[in-house]
Amino acid sequence: MTHPDWLTAGASHVWRPYCQMKTARPPLPVVATRGSRLVLADGRELVDGLASWWTACHGYNHPHIAEALRTQIDRMPHVMFGGLAHEPAYRLAERLARLLPGDLNHVFFAESGSVSVEIAMKMALQFQINRGVAGRTKFLAFRGGYHGDTLATMTVCDPEEGMHSLFAGVMPAQVIADLPRDAESEAALDTLLAERGHEIAAILVEPLVQGAGGMLLHSPNVLRTLRRLADKHGVLLIFDEIFTGFGRTGTLFAMQAAGVEPDIVTLSKALTGGTLPLSAAVASRKVFEAFWSDDAGAALMHGPTYMANPLACAAANASLDLFVDGAWAANVERVSAALVEGLESCWSGKGVVDVRILGAIGVVEFEAPVAVGDLCARFAELGAWIRPMGKVVYLTPAFTTLDEDLALLTSAVRKVVGAA
Repeated sequence: MTHPDWLTAGASHVWRPYCQMKTARPPLPVVATRGSRLVLADGRELVDGLASWWTACHGYNHPHIAEALRTQIDRMPHVMFGGLAHEPAYRLAERLARLLPGDLNHVFFAESGSVSVEIAMKMALQFQINRGVAGRTKFLAFRGGYHGDTLATMTVCDPEEGMHSLFAGVMPAQVIADLPRDAESEAALDTLLAERGHEIAAILVEPLVQGAGGMLLHSPNVLRTLRRLADKHGVLLIFDEIFTGFGRTGTLFAMQAAGVEPDIVTLSKALTGGTLPLSAAVASRKVFEAFWSDDAGAALMHGPTYMANPLACAAANASLDLFVDGAWAANVERVSAALVEGLESCWSGKGVVDVRILGAIGVVEFEAPVAVGDLCARFAELGAWIRPMGKVVYLTPAFTTLDEDLALLTSAVRKVVGAA
């Protein structure tokens, strides 16, 4: 494959994510996107099986979002959010408050998902301080969890299977437990909270799916248990819906499958339909009221430079427009059915230990970690962009992916795992 000049010129200057650059294969140069496809510099098209790390839920270049961006960039691409206000952010905050269940009504904007989790953690810590509760400086998180790459979020990722064990001795240790999947693990967590609840500000969990930790599924009852235990032991509950939010699991928000609400929820990824970086930490009335005071010292002193960027907020509002008519739900059901039909035979693949589907998420798990670079190259040869992680090959396509493209994706997985 001939590399374009810009790739050759910049290759020695760009620090790439999640790879050992000395030994990694060169990246595939993308020159355009179209629907659910990536157009490469050599003219090939790959069906994107990951929706660009789960963001492009409506597919690429959606005309409604593109038009909103064109209108907004001519009007006002950005202004600082400290002391100023603008319509896209205020309208988006009001819409998110209406869509989210319960009294999750107070929206704090940021740029990235990882930062929104840090903000949620900061909110939880200061919530305890503002209430005059001392000593609650830790978080309870779960094995298999992943919440981001920034320093604070690394402390609440899985300490063994996560990608951050290298820094284990540098950052403060949090309380890491097993998810309460059954009576025994529920009792163990209850005991742990009884013994250490005085140290813990909040419980942090990814509802229904632990995403980057391996696409690990758990039942809605786990969330009900966590809500009950959080209330019993006086700790806050944070749901990290950065991956699961906006339809990915079959409901608009994963928490809706359990019928419970957290005290804080974090959102990002599909929030702008895969166009611009934007995230939010949305707090309940109880949390917000702990900061509402005549005392300036009780305020949340945080404010990212590009907080509530008008262009990103305009994209998010346009993306929310596309969720209003409910067509997304039928599309998720269609994608889910295609994943079930197309991946079920992968059970016969060598080394496969599980095949699981939830909403528009399809996972084939192996008994040992896979060779990411080699498999990416094989998938690309078959016309698919699929990037495995750890022990799993997974698909999280755009909800609008055409049936024939879904068939191409699942056929590529079957061929690569030896099940076709």
